[in-house]
Amino acid sequence: MNEHDRTIPQTAPIQSATFSNAVTAEIRRAAATGIYDIRGGGAKRRVPHFDDLLFLGASISRYPLEGYREKCGTNVTLGTRFAKNPIELDIPITIAGMSFGALSAQAKEALGRGASAAGTSTTTGDGGMTPEERTHSTKLVYQYLPSRYGMNPDDLRRADAIEVVVGQGAKPGGGGMLLGQKISDRVAEMRTLPKGIDQRSACRHPDWTGPDDLEIKILELREITGWQVPIYVKVGGTRPYYDTALAVKAGADVVVLDGMQGGTAATQDVFIENVGLPTLACIRPAVRALQDMGLHREVQLVVSGGIRSGADVAKALALGADAVSIGTAAMVALGDNDPKWEAEYQKLGTTAGAYDDWHEGRDPAGITTQDPELAARLDPIEGGRRLRNYLKVMTLEAQTIARACGHNHLHNLEPEDLCALTMEAAAMTQVPLAGTDWYPGKPGSDY
Repeated sequence: MNEHDRTIPQTAPIQSATFSNAVTAEIRRAAATGIYDIRGGGAKRRVPHFDDLLFLGASISRYPLEGYREKCGTNVTLGTRFAKNPIELDIPITIAGMSFGALSAQAKEALGRGASAAGTSTTTGDGGMTPEERTHSTKLVYQYLPSRYGMNPDDLRRADAIEVVVGQGAKPGGGGMLLGQKISDRVAEMRTLPKGIDQRSACRHPDWTGPDDLEIKILELREITGWQVPIYVKVGGTRPYYDTALAVKAGADVVVLDGMQGGTAATQDVFIENVGLPTLACIRPAVRALQDMGLHREVQLVVSGGIRSGADVAKALALGADAVSIGTAAMVALGDNDPKWEAEYQKLGTTAGAYDDWHEGRDPAGITTQDPELAARLDPIEGGRRLRNYLKVMTLEAQTIARACGHNHLHNLEPEDLCALTMEAAAMTQVPLAGTDWYPGKPGSDY
């Protein structure tokens, strides 16, 4: 064999890390349309999350509890600071605000049914309170948003709690969108806006510009409701220490803290991927703010944004939260992104598990749509049963972990039960790196 007969090995083409196929595809789309990309589903980039933490189960230094014979409590009470009627829940997992308009009426009913069966609360979202959700929710939190869509004092008085929304994790500092194809006659009537016209929620409340105005607004809401129900304040994860402190100073009973892994029905992709903090980075600063004010546990902290399992619940509680809230996971439990609709997802140019164009109103599962034929695919009773099952499993998983760490209540979990797998997670949570007693920035250390 001579030299010319030898095959010269060919290296595989290497895609640019900076200008990947996804990046160049977006550049071409933007150049062709002149419109920024809108989607839902929350951040897709990998950021530090609960998977970067592990629990240290009990052995000799700590004594585990026997799962079949020793109880592990899961109940939580929200709104104990000022409200005459705080919300008492059987489990520390609540359903986040998702609006009628973004979701079908059947989906809102299913959320109410499932949450009630599991002994927890659900939340209205933008656009007002529907009879389906109020009827089937034993504990319903009414969101008071900058848009004021659907807001009226009568519904405020019918709620079990009020959540003043200042920001959302997927778009802190920005407003949401509900495109015209989802503005049905009923949605338009509830929001007092034209049918079929795109609606953009305001990014800030029209009647205040700072925490002093928020304090006035909270007092107004308490007067409307006779100081009966808790007032939550929801903030997107950006400056959690100061936002938590200011919400508490303004009179909040509960602070809801939403990290960037939180989903959204529709906003700019550039917003979802580039604004906000990972949920993991938000919890400890918020807890520290409450501790510095001497109000940790008196003012409850609810964490949301990417909660998927009982392990996530347990880790959030161990870091100092009182409860968590789920949105995207609840939709999946109802049946969203189910592979049984794969053929229809492919017709939309996507696949089950990747569908995030909820704002288009063509969801084959009937959950994020106002199309009567598609919405009819979701049986609210079956959807509620599925959500109840999912919440039950999450609770059992969290209990299993708490018992393994030697605790007889989920709220007895603590940072000392955790270790971190990465430097980033250790720095964000102030939990020691696995196998050490050190984390970046630890007092007394040089690093």
